[in-house]
Amino acid sequence: MTDESPAAAERRPALVVTAMTDHVLRLAATWTAWDGVPLHTDDGRTYTPHKAIRRVSDHLVDHLAEMEARLAGHDAIPDHWHASATTTPADLAPFTEQDLDEARSRITRLAQIWTDRLDALTPEQLDHSPGDGWTFRRLALHLGGSTYYADAVGALVPAVAAR
Repeated sequence: MTDESPAAAERRPALVVTAMTDHVLRLAATWTAWDGVPLHTDDGRTYTPHKAIRRVSDHLVDHLAEMEARLAGHDAIPDHWHASATTTPADLAPFTEQDLDEARSRITRLAQIWTDRLDALTPEQLDHSPGDGWTFRRLALHLGGSTYYADAVGALVPAVAAR
């Protein structure tokens, strides 16, 4: 699959991924104010700060594994778990400063891996990627949509500040 739009062809794929992770981490910085009540989206899914971080991290890891497998000439191992539709007991835990610190560390490192990998690819590799699936450029643009998970929680303000 390819994305033939001019905007997609002109965008540096790594910047799409880092913009997404920056957005997610800006929102996450407000999540220590979460009141423990899960948030529901229009499509019937439930989100919490922990679930949003888990989904962003998983999405980055899943597609990184796909890209690396394809570059190595292997089939990607499909992800059969529908994690976006599942809310685990761990997702319901309070979101603490330590959780925020861990999320920053993990997501920042994943963004760096993506940046390094995407920047090392030639335009030919980005737009005519090996194996089945989206081109690697399109895959990076797809990852840009991972803001959905963080946006489902949104920016939270402490109850005191809301008065």
